[in-house]
Amino acid sequence: MKFMAEESIHNPRYHDVRRVTVVGAIVDFILGVTKIVVGWIAHSEALVADGVHSLSDLATDFIVLYAARHSHRDADEDHPYGHGRIETLATVGLGVMLILVAFGLAWDAVGRIGAPDQLFTPGALALVVAMLSILSKEALYQYTIAVARRLKSNMLMANAWHHRSDAISSIVVFIGVAGAMMGYHYLDAVAAVAVSVMIAKIGFDLVLSSTRELIDTALEPELVESIRQAITRVNGVRALHMLRTRRSGGQALADVHLQVDPRISVSEGHQIGDTVRRELLDRFDEVTDVTVHIDPEDDEKESPCDHLPLRDELINRLGEQWAGIARIEDKDITLHYLGGKLQVDVTLPFSTLEQYDDPAELVQNIERAAKSLPEVDGVQVCFRA
Repeated sequence: MKFMAEESIHNPRYHDVRRVTVVGAIVDFILGVTKIVVGWIAHSEALVADGVHSLSDLATDFIVLYAARHSHRDADEDHPYGHGRIETLATVGLGVMLILVAFGLAWDAVGRIGAPDQLFTPGALALVVAMLSILSKEALYQYTIAVARRLKSNMLMANAWHHRSDAISSIVVFIGVAGAMMGYHYLDAVAAVAVSVMIAKIGFDLVLSSTRELIDTALEPELVESIRQAITRVNGVRALHMLRTRRSGGQALADVHLQVDPRISVSEGHQIGDTVRRELLDRFDEVTDVTVHIDPEDDEKESPCDHLPLRDELINRLGEQWAGIARIEDKDITLHYLGGKLQVDVTLPFSTLEQYDDPAELVQNIERAAKSLPEVDGVQVCFRA
């Protein structure tokens, strides 16, 4: 059984995510452009590097917006598992781009450190812009983290920390610019290298996390354990095995084998599986796709009934054994495949007894004939009105 969670882009959660992300994108764009332009005018390499850092947050904002808009798009004929990996691939590309940009900025700054005559003395405007960046990015972090906690959104939580990292890099820039203005000209270049390292780490983390998604790495152990506990609390679940989890873009996916009472009906087993599905989707915001397999016994290491034939063949062979004993129709027989053997339930109408003087002997004959088949381990005969 496979269940997909559907979430309309018109719901309040989507609008909250979009609102806070759009605000962040606007601030990141203004700060990024301002810092690059002012850094160039005021001769501050550190401020230019910090501007690139801000624009990297802008790129992350667009990824978040894309994920919020498309993470719950329905699967189609060409993409039966959805479109989450588009976001993953875009994130890998972004990470690689950030690493290359960081390397270029650091290479230029290190070259200037080794050539004192090429070092710049930043102007006071660079110091003002660095302070404005610290204040605005910290305010943006506080705003985003508050919404992330309210919505329990890991995606927004990560974006909030991107804003905090930009605030920290701006502090480094402020110190570097101030030091250069006081005569320590190399500090601006050193600050540029430090910010470049921060940019490279962001890029590396993006590539690493997205690569883990592409190779279907499991969710965090703590989250997997919480999912396991939520499943075991559902009434009717005797045990579970083969719990597998992975991420696809902004989605967390899970599939699991549930062991239930082997003698319940198919519909009751389905109801238990459906309850597990609803519990996981309701309890864990990041879980959007749950596949449930119902098992009558533990088949994690092997399936003990693989060698047993299907119903049609068994019914024909049982009919041959019961010939001359009683007329038993297909609908009267229920088969249970358990422990590598068959358990056969036979339910006959009371009218069958009218043809026999000794009902106990009839039951014994039915059981004995069925057990003559090597696959049959047990037989239960009962009567219905």
